[in-house]
Amino acid sequence: MFDKLGRELGLGYYAGPRIEQLALAGEHLLPLPYSVKGMDVSFSGIMTAALQHRHRGASLEDVCYSVQENCFAMLTEVTERAMAHVEKDEVLLGGGVAQNRRLRGMVEGMAGERGAIMHVPEPKLCVDNGVMIAWTGMLMYGSGVRMPMGDTAIDQRFRTDEVQATWRH
Repeated sequence: MFDKLGRELGLGYYAGPRIEQLALAGEHLLPLPYSVKGMDVSFSGIMTAALQHRHRGASLEDVCYSVQENCFAMLTEVTERAMAHVEKDEVLLGGGVAQNRRLRGMVEGMAGERGAIMHVPEPKLCVDNGVMIAWTGMLMYGSGVRMPMGDTAIDQRFRTDEVQATWRH
């Protein structure tokens, strides 16, 4: 969502680092949709509301600060719920967003309050999730899993708790 918002705000592609930088100067937390239901997070409407705030005169810094705080609070809440549900005392952040210091701080604070430990790979390993998807594909292929091309379509609503890890025994 950050890259889409960045394009709309004129920040260019791969806007996460720029949004993080601008958010540091934000002073006002603007109201944005906050949608967490159980383990589900919905970012629907956040970008629209953020752009409306900007069009009404909110500073770019306040918009970035508000989006970052709102989205990361949602992610931290769901992460804590997941840790409690599976009774884990460790959490690993991954993907490009794991480079964001504010997200790291929020998750690390939550983990600390739970007596848990947060892990984050070095920044050069926190990149596009495509690498993680490719690695999973290699594991599947190496264990004999094969799929017809027609069964490999993208489903943006596919839930991670629906993954059948048949390659693991």
